[in-house]
Amino acid sequence: MDTPAVWHAIVKQRDPAALDALLADDVVFHSSVVHPPQVGRAITAKYLAGALRVLNHAEFHYVREIVGPRDAVLEFTARIDDVLVNGVDLIRWGDDGRITEFKVMVRLLKAVHALRHKMGELLQREP
Repeated sequence: MDTPAVWHAIVKQRDPAALDALLADDVVFHSSVVHPPQVGRAITAKYLAGALRVLNHAEFHYVREIVGPRDAVLEFTARIDDVLVNGVDLIRWGDDGRITEFKVMVRLLKAVHALRHKMGELLQREP
């Protein structure tokens, strides 16, 4: 499996249902706005599906990509309301291509606050 290509397809198609097949059972999710790290496919899929809704719109773009044999760094830009968001997705996968670790790091502080607020609103509305 070409893990980065599958991830890009999920983002492009805005298809959170496809996350289940891409995430390992014991995947660990790290975020600038969630502490402690979240462990497991269900919770990681929930956060990534939320991010697909909050960040993945017309102004979301991956602007740089560094890919190794088992990991990738994907730099992105997006906008939340009037706040420019710059961040990176650090993705690690196993021999089967399924993601074992997904880390999202966002800068600047104003962007972290905007993302936390929007994700909080979204996750409180959904079961």
